[in-house]
Amino acid sequence: MKEDGSAGKLELISARAFEPYDQMYRVVDFLNKSLKDRELVFGLSRDEDGKMVIAIYKT
Repeated sequence: MKEDGSAGKLELISARAFEPYDQMYRVVDFLNKSLKDRELVFGLSRDEDGKMVIAIYKT
C-alpha cells in the first residue's frame, strides 16, 4: 500500500475514442507490456456510439 492510502488506485491521464478495428486490442496489449515499468496502464473499452476508447492511467 502506498503511504497516502491509495493502494491499487489508477489516475486517468487521458482517453481518446477511435473508429474500431480488429487489432486494436493488440496495440493496447503491446503498450501495457512495454510501458508497465513506467507505471502506465492502458485500457480499452467501447463507448455508446460503438467507438473504441483507449484510456491511459498512471498507477
